[in-house]
Amino acid sequence: MRELIRTNDAVLVSAVVALLESAGIRPLVFDQNMSVLEGSLGILPRRVLVAKDHELRARRLLQDAGLGHELRPDGH
Repeated sequence: MRELIRTNDAVLVSAVVALLESAGIRPLVFDQNMSVLEGSLGILPRRVLVAKDHELRARRLLQDAGLGHELRPDGH
């Protein structure tokens, strides 16, 4: 799995997941339930990951959608 985005913005996570799924890429969101432990403050970031085989296509898709500035560096 490769991490694409790490953010506290739940709306961004939802938008990225919807965009990837509409392109046939199945993302996984990690740490979305951590708000239970932190008291719903939103300080712990959520991570959007995709299979390594889909990473380049997913990165290109997010860049084309104007979200390239949200992407984690390659290989992280």
